[in-house]
Amino acid sequence: MALGVIHSRLPAALLLAAFLPVQAQKLDPAKWTLTLEQGAAPPGSTVLAALEATLDEGWYLYSPTTPPGGPNPTRIEVEAAPGLAAFRVYQKKPVTKFDPNFNLDTEVFSGKAAFLLELVLAQDAAPGPLEVRTRVRYQACTEKLCLPPVRKTAAAPLTVDPGAPAIAASIPGDYLPIAAMVPLAAGAPEAPPAAPAPVERAGGTQAGWIPFVGVAFGFGLAAIFTPCVFPMIPITVSFFLRQQAGRRRDSAVQALVFCLGIVILFTGLGLATTALLGPFGVVQLGSNRWVNGFIALVFLVFGLSLLGAFELTLPSGLLTRLDRASQRGGYAGTLVMGLTFSLTAFACVGPFVGTLLAASIQAGGLQPLVGMLAFATGLASPFFLLASFPSYLQRLPRSGGWLARVKVVLGFVILAAMFKYLSNIDQVMQWELLPRERFLAVWMVLFALAGFYLLGFVRLEGVHPEEKLGLTRLLIGAAFLVFAVSLLPGMFGQRLGELDAYVPPPRQTAAGFAPGAGSAPAWLKNQYEEALARARAENKLVFVNFTGYACTNCHWMKANMFTRPEIAEALSEFVLVELYTDGTDEASQRNQRLQQEKFSTIAIPFYAIVDAAQNARATFAGLTRDPQEFLAFLRSASAPAN
Repeated sequence: MALGVIHSRLPAALLLAAFLPVQAQKLDPAKWTLTLEQGAAPPGSTVLAALEATLDEGWYLYSPTTPPGGPNPTRIEVEAAPGLAAFRVYQKKPVTKFDPNFNLDTEVFSGKAAFLLELVLAQDAAPGPLEVRTRVRYQACTEKLCLPPVRKTAAAPLTVDPGAPAIAASIPGDYLPIAAMVPLAAGAPEAPPAAPAPVERAGGTQAGWIPFVGVAFGFGLAAIFTPCVFPMIPITVSFFLRQQAGRRRDSAVQALVFCLGIVILFTGLGLATTALLGPFGVVQLGSNRWVNGFIALVFLVFGLSLLGAFELTLPSGLLTRLDRASQRGGYAGTLVMGLTFSLTAFACVGPFVGTLLAASIQAGGLQPLVGMLAFATGLASPFFLLASFPSYLQRLPRSGGWLARVKVVLGFVILAAMFKYLSNIDQVMQWELLPRERFLAVWMVLFALAGFYLLGFVRLEGVHPEEKLGLTRLLIGAAFLVFAVSLLPGMFGQRLGELDAYVPPPRQTAAGFAPGAGSAPAWLKNQYEEALARARAENKLVFVNFTGYACTNCHWMKANMFTRPEIAEALSEFVLVELYTDGTDEASQRNQRLQQEKFSTIAIPFYAIVDAAQNARATFAGLTRDPQEFLAFLRSASAPAN
């Protein structure tokens, strides 16, 4: 019978920090010992046992009460034996720390991990020797390196003696129980471990919390310059000033309450998203065809609306009731006015919210909640600042045709984003309806249309024939055209740098080469057994790339890391095999089972070097932009055995 729950983290991930290379079978940073408080005890008594792990410097392991969705928590079991009736585990309070390996707060022990086991002897325990054996499953990490979960045993002798004194078990005050008393039955099988949670980081949000919050805040500021929001700034700020007859302090308080309404609504969206999916319960959303299809549909509706096909409006009855509530005055009325403003502005800020939620949902964890909080703060901050310093209202640009142009350009960009999610579906289902060439052709047209629109060649709302072309509009339009033209080499298989993470990869020929990829090494696809056979025949090691059709970080690594001359040269020494784990076919399921059973994770990207006998020589999880780090991993595996 086991205590605790075993699980494995994303993200989203979405891991958010790249692991260093690991030769897991050679590292042993934790030494476990079991010591009994007394060597002999009578039947029916309770015996305390101290289970301790001494950790090497810099290493730590995770508490059994570590929140779900991250690393594997420590799991402690007592083997069933005649004479043992039940046990309970206590632990000292762990340290809560941010773990860069999993990009979330975890509960850890470093230096020494101390547990107490309360062992209950059966009333009919037979006199004589009894061996107490514990089994521990744990994961050890440093700030930049994690080992796969390891199983260890620790044992201590105990004598069941009816004449021995029964010592009352006394648990120190700084130890807390992990779970209720667990009964033991002789010969009871070990409880099966829970399956690790899948990890998918297809949203491209592996840069960490600070950049993510910064982008979300920037989205909120950018949403100010939309036709639904910008004209409301002077009207709203003037309302605050009139209400308080010019008292700046009271106006600032009213503005703060108004901003609170904005924050409440958008943060509520993030909270609802987190609650529906569970804090860390996002399972491969980045490659789920239904999720990608829904996001694509939402983006299509918003994009067409911004281009003027129709207008998105909320039910008038709802807005009328909210407007009446806001006119009652006081802080409650101002708060409701903030909620009403947020709803009326949603038609324009929806694309920002949709993009942010799509990325944060796929990353998982608390990112939907934190992202919406940062977005709402960015959207609300100008209202608070202008209400506090109303003289700055005179410096704002006047509303006009530029707002309509922002709306139309945003519509083209949103439609381009929609095709990214359609491409995810196409790659996972392997339909090949949106190969790299066709996808880039669509993007070229959409971004070129945005450029031509700004230059006045495409007549939509916001551009009039008699209107003079300003320098700002000229430069922005030219930038869109330059970007569109820069996509052309990618249609012929050339690399696009950072964009390769978001566009379909080049097609491979039968020999495994991508057109335009030069001397890129050949890869076997979903042929693990064939790769092992070739490794035996050629006396080589196998480089296994656990990847995904819709995994942006996987695409980036293959396009920008594997093609570097020094990396390509190192890879040429291996038999290369790609194992896709996010498809809907049997091969993906088989590859996922292989990765989970052998490496206790289904994170992608995940790289392993194995020999022909399937012994792991080194592993590397996640994306890295440091070629020397990845090269060190490739060289870390020892030479193949003869």
